[in-house]
Amino acid sequence: MSDPAPTALVGDSLVQGGDWQAWLPGETIYNFGVGGDTTDDVIARLWDVINAQPAIVAVLIGTNDLAWRRSVEHVVRNVETILVTLRRELPEVRILQQSVLPRGHEFADQIRDINRHLWQFSPTVHAQWLDLWPALALEDGELNPLYSDDRLHLNEEGYRVWVGELVPALERLRQQAPSSRAITLPDLGWRESNDRSASSSD
Repeated sequence: MSDPAPTALVGDSLVQGGDWQAWLPGETIYNFGVGGDTTDDVIARLWDVINAQPAIVAVLIGTNDLAWRRSVEHVVRNVETILVTLRRELPEVRILQQSVLPRGHEFADQIRDINRHLWQFSPTVHAQWLDLWPALALEDGELNPLYSDDRLHLNEEGYRVWVGELVPALERLRQQAPSSRAITLPDLGWRESNDRSASSSD
């Protein structure tokens, strides 16, 4: 690999369950995946990631929030907070934001909405976007059953497909120069009232 500096993978059990050191040979991998984690949980432990001083951070989080009936706005606001915090505390880090993966089709509309917002937001913090939806979802938004045994977690074939998308995305990310100048980080405060009103209807 062209850049041996540490890569941190951040997320829930989908990240935790990956054999990343085997799949990304020659790299130093920090696996910050924790089973059952929501976006709130990642925010609570984000300083563990920051203190590790990785050169690259790849984020995949949000699906467990939906099981807890969190609103789209809640998930989006929290992921934006994660990205802004990473950019503020690690100004030169290369960030890869991955789309929330498909699961049961009943969640498809929410996940598409979350992903649309995150796709729009990622460039504002100089984060690269990786859309995993086309590789893993059926037309109705269901996680392809070839890639999962429970409509949520990935099986061996599912991880193979994910890694096939992730590896070239990381290569593209390494080819980008790290941020060397200050950027104006967005103020997320206005989302608070929107999220409260949306959550009250859950």
